[in-house]
Amino acid sequence: MSKPHVTIEEVKEDLRYLRLLARDFPTVSSVTTEIINLEAILQLPKPTEHFLADLHGEDEAFQHILRNASGNIKRKVCELFGNSITPEEKKELCTLIYYPEQKLKQMRQAGELSFEYYSCLLNRLIVVCRDVSSKYTRSKVRKSLPEEYAYIIEELLHEANDYQNKQAYFNVIIKTIIGTGRAGHFITALCYLIQRLVIDRLHILGDIFDRGPGAHRIMDALCNYHHVDITWGNHDVLWMGAAAGNTCCIASVLRLSLRDANTKTLEDGYAINMVPLATFAMEQYADDPCEIYQPRVDAERTNFTEKDVRLIAQMHKAISVIEFKLSGQIAMAHPEWNMMDRCLMEFINKERGTITIDGKEYEMLDKLWPTFNPADPYALTPEESDVMERLRRSFKRSVRLQNHVACLLMRGGMYTIYNSNLMFHAAVPINEDGSMREVVFDGVPVKGKELLKKVERMARTAFDVDVDRDTRNKYADFFWYLWCGPESPLFGKAKMATFERYLLTDKEVQKEPKGWYYILRDNAAVCDGILDEFGVIGDHRHIINGHVPVRVGKGETPIKANGRLMVIDGGFSRVYHNRTGIAGYTLVYHSRGFELVQHTPFTSTEEAIINGTDIESTTKIVEMVGERQKVRDTDIGRGIMVKIADLERLLTAYRKGIIKERP
Repeated sequence: MSKPHVTIEEVKEDLRYLRLLARDFPTVSSVTTEIINLEAILQLPKPTEHFLADLHGEDEAFQHILRNASGNIKRKVCELFGNSITPEEKKELCTLIYYPEQKLKQMRQAGELSFEYYSCLLNRLIVVCRDVSSKYTRSKVRKSLPEEYAYIIEELLHEANDYQNKQAYFNVIIKTIIGTGRAGHFITALCYLIQRLVIDRLHILGDIFDRGPGAHRIMDALCNYHHVDITWGNHDVLWMGAAAGNTCCIASVLRLSLRDANTKTLEDGYAINMVPLATFAMEQYADDPCEIYQPRVDAERTNFTEKDVRLIAQMHKAISVIEFKLSGQIAMAHPEWNMMDRCLMEFINKERGTITIDGKEYEMLDKLWPTFNPADPYALTPEESDVMERLRRSFKRSVRLQNHVACLLMRGGMYTIYNSNLMFHAAVPINEDGSMREVVFDGVPVKGKELLKKVERMARTAFDVDVDRDTRNKYADFFWYLWCGPESPLFGKAKMATFERYLLTDKEVQKEPKGWYYILRDNAAVCDGILDEFGVIGDHRHIINGHVPVRVGKGETPIKANGRLMVIDGGFSRVYHNRTGIAGYTLVYHSRGFELVQHTPFTSTEEAIINGTDIESTTKIVEMVGERQKVRDTDIGRGIMVKIADLERLLTAYRKGIIKERP
């Protein structure tokens, strides 16, 4: 280790900080020991990061990908055991690692768990566990160990070099584990340790909510995950706005859920009371066929009766009409948002069943508007107002939803920079020439990095208990803008044509023009300009996005701008599988570089446990580095080097007598 020269002047400048540091390292010996330890950590291989985007409530597929580490565990098992075990044994071992409790229960019921079989499983799991823990320090592995078995696992993991001398010792440990009836618990602990160690950090690039049935279960997993950061997506902020009590966001959340015939997240996940809306819809639209509001029913997931579908369609229409009205109200309340083109209800001719947009009259697909008053087109009826107030209270009082939003606020934000990768969900507003586009938010003109920071501060204010209720409500409205506003960095389009797509057939009027970011994002110079704006440095720096599904089946590539930009929305949601041709991506960043893992559709957790069915994944090398990256090359490594420099100054202070050692 080459020590930098530290002057006495430098030490004296930092004396106050060094005295605080001396509380943790009171002697020369403790300082030098920590420096040696930190220098050694810098030489370890870079830990593995996984990037996922646009999960859209597909909790079973998401959980499986976490459990199999995007196929990495299967690859390791194949590498470690080669031809020494059969393909069937490899598949069974992988399934055990993914779903230990369920697989052990299945094997126990089949009478397969003999002493010999337990012993075989334990030995194989220890081999895998040693391999996945090899890139970490003992201290880091120790912190990951289940407390109950920490000492035993540590003994088994870190004595590999002395295995011949300690074989009898190890055999007794394993024999005793089995003999005391703890083999199942111990195997389960080892499996979850493998899962934890194989992914060091997880990056989620937004859109956890909507479409699939299990967003609440995904959030449960993320709130308890060991290392995760979350970049907010437009669907996430819509739910955050609903949790803040914004009725327009609440109406849109319900509309999307009813459109996809998916109320599990609302009812089972967050205990949202849907009865008031159902009662109102049945009464108000009893004789309405609600043809254009028929839900997208997933027959594989649901067993709805004709009566169920009828009720969902009625509720879908009821909340859609309410949303059309509320979106007009919020646009008029905030003229600074330039969303007056969403005020369309006033142009409806109720008698003719038409609407006039930009001077052209269009026939509407739905001509039955019993709650629409042409004299006051955006006013809710008393019954609609009552429904929305009941729903607002239900969202505000949902403890689980509020906890999940607190997690999004604590672990998430508008963008993340980590190891020279800039992550944001959708777009950064730019001009036609690629320069940063200036937008006025809250009366302040901002652009680029400052724009995203300003937007995040405004969103957080809606949940800030230190500001008054009126201020919180004002900023709760802003979540609606983030969902569909023309300059929203989470949307990236000129308008969200919900009204037109529901009620009109003209494709031109349904168009949602994309912003310049999506037109220019394949330009390397534009991407470099964005990276420079956010202060991202490094020889291998990238922008990583989600938001717009990559149509792999039509030849579209997720790698753009000569590798500067990676779009990793591969269509986790089932409704996108036919459109994208795949079932999602995982971007994996390990010590050798970047790999993009492309997934096939997941069948079910039950199928995976019973038959060992795995998500088939193919890996595409995106970018390989010339020399294997180490911790030294990461953000954490740079932080460690700063700490080493601080410790070097403390060492000088001790040796010069500026600070006295404490015994």
